[in-house]
Amino acid sequence: MPTGALTGYVDVAQLVLYAFFLFFGGLVFYLRREDRREGYPLEDEAVGLRHSINPFLIPSSKAFVLPGGETTYAPQAMQGRQDIETGIPARKVEPWPGAPYERTDSSLAAGVGPGSYVVRHDVTDKTFEGEDRMAPLRIATKFVVHEQGPNPIGMTVFGSDNAVAGVVADLWVDRGESLVRYYEVELAGGGRRLMPSVFCRAGGFTRTVKSEALLAEQFAGIPTTKNPDCVTFLEEERIMSYFGAGTLYATPQRGEPLL
Repeated sequence: MPTGALTGYVDVAQLVLYAFFLFFGGLVFYLRREDRREGYPLEDEAVGLRHSINPFLIPSSKAFVLPGGETTYAPQAMQGRQDIETGIPARKVEPWPGAPYERTDSSLAAGVGPGSYVVRHDVTDKTFEGEDRMAPLRIATKFVVHEQGPNPIGMTVFGSDNAVAGVVADLWVDRGESLVRYYEVELAGGGRRLMPSVFCRAGGFTRTVKSEALLAEQFAGIPTTKNPDCVTFLEEERIMSYFGAGTLYATPQRGEPLL
C-alpha cells in the first residue's frame, strides 16, 4: 500500500478531512445554539403562546455575573405573555402580526414608541478603577471645561417653544470617554434634572442652551435620580427615553404627517 494508506480505500488524509468536517459542523451547531440565549424562546405575536421549538436547539440556562455583582440568567424561563403583565400602556391597532401599536397613555414617560426603554439593572456603571462612570464636575474634580471653548454652566436653557426651562447648574462627564454626557438643569420651578447632551445644543455666542425635544414645561417631568451625584443604568434609560418620546409626542403636531 502507498505511504499513509490505512487500507486500500482509506488513508490518513481522508480521515483528517472527515475529522475537520465533523469539527466544523459541530462548531457551527454550538455557535448557533449559543446565540439563542437572548430573545428565546420565541412567542407568537398575536396570542403570546410560545412557539414549539425543538428544545435540543435551545441551550440550558446559564448564569452571567455582571460588573455590578448582580447575576442574570439566559435564556430566561418564560410562560408566554398570557401569564405575565407587561404594563405597557399601548394597544395594537390591528390583530395581525406586525401591526403597529398606539399609545393609551399620553405621558412622555409611558415607555412607548420612541420613548421605549430597556429595564436595565438599577446600578451605576463603573470605571476600571471602580468609580462611577457618570459623575458631575463637582465630584469628578479631575475634569474641567476647556478654557478655549464655551462653558455651558450658567447658560439659560430653553425648550422648543423658546420658553425658559432653567439654567445649567453643572455638567456630568463620562469618566471612561472624557465626554460631557448630561447637562444638570436647575429648573425655573425648582429642582434639578439631567438633560442628555445629544438632545440639546449650546450656543457660545448667545450663551444659551436649547433642546428641541421638549417644551419648557415638560422639563419638570424628566425622571429623577435616587442619588443626586450618580445615575444608574435604569435611570439613564428612562431619561433618554423621555427625551426620545418628546421628539415625537411633545406636541400633537409632531405625530402628524408633514403633508
